[in-house]
Amino acid sequence: MQNFVSAAVGIAVAIALVRGFSRRGSATIGNFWVDLVRGITRLLLPLSILMAIALLIAGVVQNFNGFVEVGTITGGPQVLPGGPVASQEAIKELGTNGGGFFNANSAHPFENPAPWTSVLEILMLLAIPFAMPRAFGKLVGDNRQGYAILGVMATLFLVSIVALTWLESLGLGTAPQLAGGAMEGKEVRYGIFGSTLFAGATTLTSTGAVNSMHDSYTALGGMMPMINMMLGEVAPGGVGAGLYGMLVLAVIAVFVGGLLIGRTPEYLGKKIGPREIKIASLYILVTPFLILTGVALSFAIPGIRADVEAVSIWNPGVHGLSELVYAFTSAANNNGSAFAGLTANTPWLNTALGVAMLLGRFIPIVLVLALAGSLASQERVPSTVGTLPTHRPQFVGLLAVVAVVITALTYFPVLTLGPLAEGLV
Repeated sequence: MQNFVSAAVGIAVAIALVRGFSRRGSATIGNFWVDLVRGITRLLLPLSILMAIALLIAGVVQNFNGFVEVGTITGGPQVLPGGPVASQEAIKELGTNGGGFFNANSAHPFENPAPWTSVLEILMLLAIPFAMPRAFGKLVGDNRQGYAILGVMATLFLVSIVALTWLESLGLGTAPQLAGGAMEGKEVRYGIFGSTLFAGATTLTSTGAVNSMHDSYTALGGMMPMINMMLGEVAPGGVGAGLYGMLVLAVIAVFVGGLLIGRTPEYLGKKIGPREIKIASLYILVTPFLILTGVALSFAIPGIRADVEAVSIWNPGVHGLSELVYAFTSAANNNGSAFAGLTANTPWLNTALGVAMLLGRFIPIVLVLALAGSLASQERVPSTVGTLPTHRPQFVGLLAVVAVVITALTYFPVLTLGPLAEGLV
């Protein structure tokens, strides 16, 4: 149930923000219950049924047998796990929920039997987030606006996948070079590209499902999934969450563009004033604050630091710092993937990561709804020759740069202490 509801909430919030741009002088931004029910019954549930059947045909387990003991050809016993895996897998990927029925996640053959099913799962987790900009363009009455947002998402997605695949293919590091490749933690059925494609897709959305172990990636390769989450998971992001995250960045980009040309910034006929910029700025700052504060407190408080270093971090040094940064980044962005070398089952990390998940999910939602309400109450401002066009390649480039620069300025110092320090030595 939570897999469906969580995804439907993201859709409802995104549509509320889109209504903020499309409505004029309105005191409301829609009905949450109506949006929630429609998101589940008209989109998530029908698609999940179809995809579950496809996975079932592909060989993914779907039963209620639990554990079954069978005899092997050598005469010994073997326990085979069962369960409603195909149905869980469908909503897990379509709703960008993450995790897996088995501990090995999407690397397990009962959950992901073949390379083509791995591609199918990637398509499932990307389908709705990449379709949301199209809905945005339809609802605001200008398909070009949706294509512009889609262009930014696709550009960032492709750059990230290419960079991650290239870095892993280089096999930097003593062990990968001696082995002739960075295959540790990767399923041989998928290889490097099949693994990096899944890793990039799952961290550029808010899924957290994996078919390889990110902690076993090379230092610089492992940095890329971390950066994907630090971008705010907007390329294309989670179901609904990616769209509203990118629209908040678009508000910032329009404001920057307005400063450059000396005009009051406008986006889709709505003025971007001090109130809108304050809300957008708070949205941008919430997640970095949670991540960096959590990491800092983990090392700044003597008793907690001793526990983290003695119990949680199994790989001391800069890689241990990377594992902790990844954990807080994943929690605050509601991703769910992990650097598996970190043991988070301690009172401090259970509490701190739980708080990061809670605040990282709901504070941005509150701010997005506040922004939607502020925009919906405005009347539309007519376009003039001085209005910044937001459907052209120039704006696509500006928005992409704004997303990357905000991330770089915020997280670069901690990245230099972790994966960059490890990868460049």
